[in-house]
Amino acid sequence: MFPLGTVLFPGLVLPLHVFEPRYRTLVQHLAELPASLPREFGVIAIRRGWEVGRVDGEQGETTDASITAGESLSLYEVGCAAEIRQLTELPDGRFDLMTVGRRRFRLLGLARNDAPYLTGEIEWLPEPKGEPDREEELAAGVLAAFQQYLKAVRSDDDGDGEQLPDDPTVLSHLVAATASLTLEDRQSLLAEPDTTSRLKAERAMLRREAALLGQVRAVPVALSDLAVPSSPN
Repeated sequence: MFPLGTVLFPGLVLPLHVFEPRYRTLVQHLAELPASLPREFGVIAIRRGWEVGRVDGEQGETTDASITAGESLSLYEVGCAAEIRQLTELPDGRFDLMTVGRRRFRLLGLARNDAPYLTGEIEWLPEPKGEPDREEELAAGVLAAFQQYLKAVRSDDDGDGEQLPDDPTVLSHLVAATASLTLEDRQSLLAEPDTTSRLKAERAMLRREAALLGQVRAVPVALSDLAVPSSPN
Protein backbone atom coordinates (compact mmCIF):
# COMPACT_ATOMS: atom_id res chain seq x y z
CA MET A 1 0.00 0.00 0.00
CA PHE A 2 1.15 3.50 -0.86
CA PRO A 3 -0.85 6.06 1.16
CA LEU A 4 -1.03 9.44 -0.59
CA GLY A 5 -2.78 12.75 -0.22
CA THR A 6 -4.49 12.25 -3.58
CA VAL A 7 -6.95 9.92 -5.30
CA LEU A 8 -5.97 7.76 -8.27
CA PHE A 9 -8.55 6.66 -10.85
CA PRO A 10 -8.38 3.77 -13.35
CA GLY A 11 -6.75 4.80 -16.62
CA LEU A 12 -5.21 8.00 -15.24
CA VAL A 13 -1.48 8.69 -15.07
CA LEU A 14 0.21 9.34 -11.73
CA PRO A 15 3.91 10.36 -11.63
CA LEU A 16 5.62 9.72 -8.31
CA HIS A 17 8.93 10.69 -6.75
CA VAL A 18 9.82 8.04 -4.15
CA PHE A 19 12.26 9.13 -1.47
CA GLU A 20 11.15 7.54 1.82
CA PRO A 21 13.23 4.44 2.66
CA ARG A 22 10.21 2.18 3.21
CA TYR A 23 8.73 3.03 -0.17
CA ARG A 24 12.10 2.70 -1.85
CA THR A 25 12.03 -0.86 -0.49
CA LEU A 26 8.55 -1.32 -1.95
CA VAL A 27 9.72 -0.19 -5.39
CA GLN A 28 12.79 -2.42 -5.18
CA HIS A 29 10.58 -5.41 -4.36
CA LEU A 30 8.35 -4.63 -7.34
CA ALA A 31 11.34 -4.15 -9.65
CA GLU A 32 12.57 -7.64 -8.74
CA LEU A 33 9.33 -9.32 -9.85
CA PRO A 34 9.45 -11.49 -12.98
CA ALA A 35 8.78 -9.60 -16.19
CA SER A 36 5.61 -11.64 -16.72
CA LEU A 37 4.00 -10.18 -13.58
CA PRO A 38 2.53 -6.66 -13.38
CA ARG A 39 4.40 -4.32 -11.07
CA GLU A 40 1.42 -3.04 -9.10
CA PHE A 41 0.84 -1.45 -5.72
CA GLY A 42 -2.21 0.02 -4.05
CA VAL A 43 -2.66 3.78 -3.96
CA ILE A 44 -5.04 4.79 -1.20
CA ALA A 45 -5.90 8.28 0.01
CA ILE A 46 -5.09 9.42 3.52
CA ARG A 47 -7.81 10.71 5.80
CA ARG A 48 -6.01 12.75 8.45
CA GLY A 49 -7.01 12.82 12.11
CA TRP A 50 -6.58 10.96 15.35
CA GLU A 51 -10.01 9.40 15.40
CA VAL A 52 -11.96 8.85 12.19
CA GLY A 53 -15.33 7.16 11.96
CA ARG A 54 -17.45 6.16 9.02
CA VAL A 55 -18.65 8.66 6.42
CA ASP A 56 -22.42 8.75 6.10
CA GLY A 57 -24.45 9.93 3.15
CA GLU A 58 -27.46 12.26 3.20
CA GLN A 59 -29.88 9.44 4.01
CA GLY A 60 -27.56 7.91 6.58
CA GLU A 61 -26.15 5.23 4.31
CA THR A 62 -22.43 4.53 4.45
CA THR A 63 -20.66 5.84 1.35
CA ASP A 64 -17.10 5.05 2.36
CA ALA A 65 -15.11 4.15 5.43
CA SER A 66 -11.71 4.64 6.94
CA ILE A 67 -9.15 2.19 8.24
CA THR A 68 -6.81 3.26 11.00
CA ALA A 69 -3.14 2.66 10.19
CA GLY A 70 -1.75 4.30 13.30
CA GLU A 71 -2.49 6.93 15.89
CA SER A 72 -2.06 9.78 13.40
CA LEU A 73 -2.92 8.09 10.10
CA SER A 74 -6.25 6.86 8.82
CA LEU A 75 -6.91 5.57 5.31
CA TYR A 76 -9.98 5.60 3.14
CA GLU A 77 -11.46 2.22 2.32
CA VAL A 78 -11.50 2.38 -1.51
CA GLY A 79 -8.28 2.78 -3.50
CA CYS A 80 -6.88 2.05 -6.94
CA ALA A 81 -4.04 -0.19 -8.06
CA ALA A 82 -1.18 1.63 -9.79
CA GLU A 83 0.95 -0.17 -12.38
CA ILE A 84 4.52 1.02 -12.89
CA ARG A 85 5.04 1.82 -16.57
CA GLN A 86 8.38 3.58 -16.25
CA LEU A 87 10.96 3.38 -13.46
CA THR A 88 14.08 5.50 -13.09
CA GLU A 89 16.47 4.89 -10.21
CA LEU A 90 18.44 7.96 -9.20
CA PRO A 91 22.08 7.83 -7.99
CA ASP A 92 21.12 8.42 -4.35
CA GLY A 93 18.59 5.56 -4.29
CA ARG A 94 15.45 7.57 -4.91
CA PHE A 95 13.06 6.62 -7.72
CA ASP A 96 11.01 8.47 -10.30
CA LEU A 97 7.97 6.48 -11.36
CA MET A 98 5.37 6.85 -14.06
CA THR A 99 2.32 4.85 -13.06
CA VAL A 100 -1.17 4.28 -14.46
CA GLY A 101 -4.29 3.46 -12.47
CA ARG A 102 -5.69 0.02 -13.28
CA ARG A 103 -8.59 -1.17 -11.11
CA ARG A 104 -10.33 -0.22 -7.92
CA PHE A 105 -10.14 -2.18 -4.72
CA ARG A 106 -11.63 -2.15 -1.25
CA LEU A 107 -9.20 -2.37 1.66
CA LEU A 108 -10.57 -4.95 4.08
CA GLY A 109 -7.86 -4.61 6.67
CA LEU A 110 -4.20 -3.90 7.22
CA ALA A 111 -1.83 -6.84 7.56
CA ARG A 112 0.88 -7.21 10.18
CA ASN A 113 4.16 -8.55 8.80
CA ASP A 114 7.84 -7.74 8.56
CA ALA A 115 7.53 -5.44 5.53
CA PRO A 116 8.54 -1.84 6.30
CA TYR A 117 5.62 -0.51 4.21
CA LEU A 118 1.90 -0.98 4.72
CA THR A 119 0.27 -4.12 3.34
CA GLY A 120 -3.33 -5.19 3.52
CA GLU A 121 -6.06 -7.57 2.47
CA ILE A 122 -8.21 -6.30 -0.41
CA GLU A 123 -11.05 -7.25 -2.67
CA TRP A 124 -11.18 -6.09 -6.28
CA LEU A 125 -14.22 -3.97 -7.15
CA PRO A 126 -16.11 -4.51 -10.42
CA GLU A 127 -16.99 -1.66 -12.79
CA PRO A 128 -20.72 -2.21 -13.45
CA LYS A 129 -22.65 0.24 -15.60
CA GLY A 130 -25.51 0.58 -13.11
CA GLU A 131 -28.34 1.70 -15.40
CA PRO A 132 -27.24 0.79 -18.94
CA ASP A 133 -30.25 2.51 -20.54
CA ARG A 134 -29.28 5.83 -18.92
CA GLU A 135 -25.51 5.61 -19.37
CA GLU A 136 -25.32 7.53 -22.68
CA GLU A 137 -27.77 10.19 -21.50
CA LEU A 138 -25.85 10.78 -18.29
CA ALA A 139 -22.50 10.82 -20.11
CA ALA A 140 -23.84 13.51 -22.46
CA GLY A 141 -25.03 15.54 -19.47
CA VAL A 142 -21.66 15.26 -17.74
CA LEU A 143 -19.86 16.18 -20.95
CA ALA A 144 -21.98 19.33 -21.32
CA ALA A 145 -21.53 20.23 -17.65
CA PHE A 146 -17.78 19.65 -17.85
CA GLN A 147 -17.45 21.88 -20.92
CA GLN A 148 -19.44 24.59 -19.13
CA TYR A 149 -17.21 24.15 -16.11
CA LEU A 150 -14.08 24.49 -18.26
CA LYS A 151 -15.42 27.72 -19.74
CA ALA A 152 -15.90 29.09 -16.23
CA VAL A 153 -12.40 28.03 -15.16
CA ARG A 154 -10.43 29.06 -18.23
CA SER A 155 -9.96 32.61 -19.41
CA ASP A 156 -9.55 31.51 -23.06
CA ASP A 157 -13.17 30.22 -23.16
CA ASP A 158 -12.01 27.08 -24.97
CA GLY A 159 -14.01 24.43 -23.13
CA ASP A 160 -15.68 23.14 -26.31
CA GLY A 161 -12.31 22.20 -27.78
CA GLU A 162 -11.52 19.69 -25.04
CA GLN A 163 -11.02 16.16 -26.37
CA LEU A 164 -12.95 13.82 -24.09
CA PRO A 165 -13.49 10.06 -24.34
CA ASP A 166 -16.74 8.56 -25.64
CA ASP A 167 -16.78 5.64 -23.21
CA PRO A 168 -18.97 6.65 -20.22
CA THR A 169 -16.87 4.80 -17.63
CA VAL A 170 -13.60 6.29 -18.93
CA LEU A 171 -15.26 9.72 -19.06
CA SER A 172 -16.44 9.38 -15.46
CA HIS A 173 -12.92 8.61 -14.27
CA LEU A 174 -11.32 11.38 -16.32
CA VAL A 175 -13.73 14.07 -15.11
CA ALA A 176 -13.33 12.97 -11.50
CA ALA A 177 -9.54 13.18 -11.78
CA THR A 178 -9.23 16.46 -13.70
CA ALA A 179 -11.92 18.72 -12.23
CA SER A 180 -10.79 20.94 -9.36
CA LEU A 181 -12.61 19.00 -6.65
CA THR A 182 -11.70 18.41 -3.05
CA LEU A 183 -10.05 15.16 -2.03
CA GLU A 184 -13.29 14.20 -0.27
CA ASP A 185 -15.30 14.76 -3.47
CA ARG A 186 -12.85 12.73 -5.52
CA GLN A 187 -12.80 9.94 -2.98
CA SER A 188 -16.59 9.76 -2.96
CA LEU A 189 -16.57 9.51 -6.76
CA LEU A 190 -13.99 6.73 -6.69
CA ALA A 191 -16.16 4.84 -4.21
CA GLU A 192 -19.37 5.12 -6.28
CA PRO A 193 -20.67 1.60 -6.96
CA ASP A 194 -21.14 1.98 -10.73
CA THR A 195 -20.70 4.27 -13.73
CA THR A 196 -24.16 5.80 -13.76
CA SER A 197 -23.99 6.64 -10.05
CA ARG A 198 -20.62 8.32 -10.61
CA LEU A 199 -21.92 10.28 -13.60
CA LYS A 200 -24.96 11.49 -11.62
CA ALA A 201 -22.72 12.68 -8.79
CA GLU A 202 -20.30 14.37 -11.20
CA ARG A 203 -23.07 16.21 -13.01
CA ALA A 204 -24.28 17.68 -9.73
CA MET A 205 -20.74 18.56 -8.60
CA LEU A 206 -19.85 20.23 -11.91
CA ARG A 207 -23.02 22.29 -11.94
CA ARG A 208 -22.33 23.33 -8.36
CA GLU A 209 -18.76 24.36 -9.16
CA ALA A 210 -19.74 26.22 -12.35
CA ALA A 211 -22.47 28.10 -10.46
CA LEU A 212 -20.03 29.11 -7.72
CA LEU A 213 -17.50 30.32 -10.28
CA GLY A 214 -20.23 32.25 -12.07
CA GLN A 215 -21.31 33.98 -8.86
CA VAL A 216 -17.76 35.00 -8.02
CA ARG A 217 -17.17 36.51 -11.46
CA ALA A 218 -20.61 38.15 -11.58
CA VAL A 219 -19.83 40.55 -8.73
CA PRO A 220 -17.87 43.54 -10.09
CA VAL A 221 -15.51 45.33 -7.75
CA ALA A 222 -14.23 48.82 -8.47
CA LEU A 223 -10.48 49.24 -8.33
CA SER A 224 -10.94 52.01 -5.77
CA ASP A 225 -12.58 49.49 -3.44
CA LEU A 226 -9.43 47.39 -3.50
CA ALA A 227 -7.12 50.27 -2.60
CA VAL A 228 -5.49 50.08 0.80
CA PRO A 229 -5.80 53.36 2.72
CA SER A 230 -2.55 54.93 3.80
CA SER A 231 -1.62 54.58 7.45
CA PRO A 232 -1.92 57.74 9.55
CA ASN A 233 1.26 56.78 11.40
